[in-house]
Amino acid sequence: MQCFIYKSLKKEYLYLYITSKDDFSNVPESLLNTFGKLDFVMALTLTTERKLAREDAQKVMDHLKVQGFFVQLPPQKETA
Repeated sequence: MQCFIYKSLKKEYLYLYITSKDDFSNVPESLLNTFGKLDFVMALTLTTERKLAREDAQKVMDHLKVQGFFVQLPPQKETA
C-alpha cells in the first residue's frame, strides 16, 4: 500500500500519513489545524513485512484503508 508522510512544522514528532500525495480531503479540518503547516517527508510502500520505526505497519494500513489517514503521535515522555 502506497502512503505519503508529512510532518507537522508546529509540533515536533507529529506525522500524518495519507493515501494520495497532497490530498488531505479525508483529514478533518480540526485535525489539520492541530498540525499547522505540513512538510512532505516521503512516499513509502507499506507491507505487513515492513518494519516502521515507531508504528506497526498493519495498524497504519488499517487506518489508511478505513479513515484515509493515520496520525503518528510524538513519543510519550517517561515519568519517574
